[in-house]
Amino acid sequence: MSYQALARKWRPKFFSDLVGQEHVVTALTNALTTQRLHHAYLFTGTRGVGKTTLARILAKSLNCEAGITPTPCGTCGACVSIDSGNFVDLLEVDAATNTRVEEMRELLDNTQYLPTSGRFKVYIIDEVHMLSRSAFNSMLKTLEEPPEHVKFILATTDPQKVPVTVLSRCLQFNLKQMPRESIAGHLARVLTAENVSFEVLALDAVARAAQGSMRDSLSLLDQAIAYGAGTVNVATVSAMLGAIDQTYLFNLLEHIAARDGKLLIEEAERMAERSLSFDAALQELASVLHRIALLQTVPEAVEKEAVERARLEKLAQDFSPQDVQLFYQIAIMGRRDLPLAPDEFAGFTMAIMRMLAFVIDTSSGDQQRIRPEPTKAISAPSAQKLPEKHTEQAPVRSERPAEISIDKKEVSAGVNPAIRTTESVATPRTTAAVETEPAKESPPALKVDPTVLNTFDGNWLQLATNLKLAGMAGMLAMHCEIKSFAGNRMDLCVPPEYKHLAEKVFIEKLRTALSNHFGAEISLQITIGQSSGNTLAEVAERGRQAKQAEAVAAIGQDTFVRELVENMDARLIESSIKPI
Repeated sequence: MSYQALARKWRPKFFSDLVGQEHVVTALTNALTTQRLHHAYLFTGTRGVGKTTLARILAKSLNCEAGITPTPCGTCGACVSIDSGNFVDLLEVDAATNTRVEEMRELLDNTQYLPTSGRFKVYIIDEVHMLSRSAFNSMLKTLEEPPEHVKFILATTDPQKVPVTVLSRCLQFNLKQMPRESIAGHLARVLTAENVSFEVLALDAVARAAQGSMRDSLSLLDQAIAYGAGTVNVATVSAMLGAIDQTYLFNLLEHIAARDGKLLIEEAERMAERSLSFDAALQELASVLHRIALLQTVPEAVEKEAVERARLEKLAQDFSPQDVQLFYQIAIMGRRDLPLAPDEFAGFTMAIMRMLAFVIDTSSGDQQRIRPEPTKAISAPSAQKLPEKHTEQAPVRSERPAEISIDKKEVSAGVNPAIRTTESVATPRTTAAVETEPAKESPPALKVDPTVLNTFDGNWLQLATNLKLAGMAGMLAMHCEIKSFAGNRMDLCVPPEYKHLAEKVFIEKLRTALSNHFGAEISLQITIGQSSGNTLAEVAERGRQAKQAEAVAAIGQDTFVRELVENMDARLIESSIKPI
């Protein structure tokens, strides 16, 4: 018998075989058990998550000779025929190659005829979003009120392109991407049943490369078995995927933690000798830094990997959270700038040397940015002794080298720190007056006027506009609605969906802006509550929507556009229309 690909051989045949889609399986099982069957189903999700597989299992459940059941027998004529793909009452249509309205009408004309051997005629339309607009329109009536013996099962990877008129006629289920742990566990069961030796970390690499697709993971597993001559191990899988060996990445981070630039560059040179992709290296480095950040913040979110866990925990102790966040940003930006570098090696080494330059020295109690070791200063010739009648001496340069100081606030803000050089000047036996910058005077305190709001007309929209606040305080003003005001007290309300803006620091900035506007201290109180639709943001959004509707209507009424839609089966994409 010829070899059958793992993705086909291990395709689930029952609901119990499906991995990672428990929410959909539960809903369909309960519906089949209680006989509450809808006439049209829509399965959405990315590639390889089980949309078509789920449709075939549902078709078996509906047509099993044992009756409508969530556990089809799998041995009757209907079940065997569906599994083999030759069940006459199961029609699978690829909408990507049957997009025209004529083909859809021909398909729907057959719905009036009773099933030949099954209980229901089941139509599975894959990639349904590829149908033309005319084809969608032709199936609306049948999709809404099909004969009792017909069931529609639609599948798509892009539900946004399916008309809402079709979506409203279907029972929709969104299949999620498979978790990496679920994929790796399923692959382990498959290899155990196939009597193929494997390493757990190799399966984890395959699962990561599959990006949530079980079908892709099984295809990659087939490739890994062939590449490794019947075994699946880390070395062969990494070579097959072109993945970066995690050892290099951990070594790089450990050299940065040890402040050892020499070993850091030597590690990068070893990676270059193996012709590894530095773009992939920066991507994987960002992934490692993400796991370190999780370990520092939420340790239980990181899976307990036998080999990597210890090194991750050590790096989580060696680096501060600020360091990890900065390194992650450097890795992401370094990957973006890689095409602009003189060559990939230069771009990669500049990124890791930037991490080394900004690493925090945690050896002392207060965290300071690590400073480069000063080179040995050349001693200046000793100054000759001047006669005592001289009252001043020319300044003599100190033997201390120039000191590089870095502003820690600038570093924590994620911007390039300002580097300033200072040079000590020695003036023996003389005193010098140092001119200091006068302290800035604090602004005068605002008066307290218990009647300051008596002249306010209550127009919060105009007031919020006049405040011209920026940042989160400005967002708070835009999403607030005035409830009451009297004396020097103002009560505002913010909707629950924007309650995150009602932070103390943003409220204080808004209160200060209001006090400055009225020239007296304002007591501000903000509560969480439902909006009546009169916030500045809501009014602005209604204005934007009105302009958008006018623009869409103007384009839709254009003679040329109407001719394209009516005669050429064109579709007007409203999201592409921008009012001017």
